[in-house]
Amino acid sequence: MMLETALREVKAGRMILLHDSNGRENEVDMVINAAKTTAETIRTMRRDGGGLICLAMSGDIADTLSLPYMTDLMTSSNDTVRRLIPERTAYGDKPAFSLSINHRKTYTGITDNDRALTITEFAKLEDQRQFTENFYAPGHIHLLIAKSLRVRRGHTELSVELARRAGVKETMVLCEMMGDDHNALSVKEAEKYAKIHGISFVDGGEL
Repeated sequence: MMLETALREVKAGRMILLHDSNGRENEVDMVINAAKTTAETIRTMRRDGGGLICLAMSGDIADTLSLPYMTDLMTSSNDTVRRLIPERTAYGDKPAFSLSINHRKTYTGITDNDRALTITEFAKLEDQRQFTENFYAPGHIHLLIAKSLRVRRGHTELSVELARRAGVKETMVLCEMMGDDHNALSVKEAEKYAKIHGISFVDGGEL
């Protein structure tokens, strides 16, 4: 039931909270359909979430835009950069990061308005030409590329799977929720936040 409700919320363009799993990062992210992101969304994420605001996409979209993983770009760099590539992170996977971007109509790229513009315009993309003509890198929106859930089960993959099941374009914005103790917000506190604010909470295990 919680998953069905979350899918309806994603389709309607409303924010949900997504927990990956106890056996992985054990963190909760704020998640929303990229096409429905507004400046107010960004404000809420940075004030109530506090983590890094990222834009996740499916592997198919990344292929259409010829977007690589950052670690693949680093592999072709010098020895210093190559030595920074992790075999795996503390939670067990290689990073999902690709480039960071700004839309060309932004100013600094970091304001709520600028980040919302970059995100919503990215969600409209149909081909590589539109991408290179309208965006530049590096910027303030970090792109993430999802793998199959059979290979990796992070927030990147789970959020894209939510989009797929909700029948919307597989571009999702996510932001980790941080606590006042300088660590990730506990699942219990995240569930409390969801209840207070009337936001759907879904566990990745349901996917």
